[in-house]
Amino acid sequence: MTEDPRDLEPQYALPLVIHVEKAAPPRRTDALEAAARAVLVFLTDPRVTEPDGEWHDRVQAWTDGRIRKVVRRARGAGWRRAAELPGVTLTHGTAEVRVYPPVPVDDWPADLSRLQVSGTDLEDPETPLDPPNGSPVLYLNPHLSMSAGKAMAQAGHAAQIAWLEGGTKIRSEWQGSGFALAVRTASPGQWKVLEDADLPSVQDAGFTEVDPGSLTVIADVRGLRG
Repeated sequence: MTEDPRDLEPQYALPLVIHVEKAAPPRRTDALEAAARAVLVFLTDPRVTEPDGEWHDRVQAWTDGRIRKVVRRARGAGWRRAAELPGVTLTHGTAEVRVYPPVPVDDWPADLSRLQVSGTDLEDPETPLDPPNGSPVLYLNPHLSMSAGKAMAQAGHAAQIAWLEGGTKIRSEWQGSGFALAVRTASPGQWKVLEDADLPSVQDAGFTEVDPGSLTVIADVRGLRG
């Protein structure tokens, strides 16, 4: 098997932390949408986009390898410590997510490395409403079971890929809306149609929870084209 050239580069991960208090956990869909929007806000921050921006080189090193994202959860003092580290926080509905500049996969800041990865299992108390007409929608594969943390990372991947593949008009309109988007699980029939539509999609490397090569999310941004 030919080695992927991305694996020859130093590997970085983009840390995301979701604020989860025991008494008031966020809704699952809010958490997924917050993660996707937070990734886009981070990628368009001048500290990333400007050649002399303080995060520019780290993001470049990260994207030269695999675009790994790792979601951890925090509450109480852990969240307060995490919030003091450089990054970008986004609040969406009941969810609050903070994104940090990429870090080497084996060298995380102590205040992030001690946070839990597993067990990020969130629920929606009721079925989410249909997405607004024209809004970009990130569709989850209905044939896969993913924890909320895994699904958040995959939604972030899908948003990033859709952004990178989008033209000037799509990017301008999307950013102008504050990166409005929805995350929904597709029906089996809907998923088959989406697979045939040549849309931005995420094929997972299989490090956690799903088999390598699994198609996890398809991003439908066609509403931004018309």
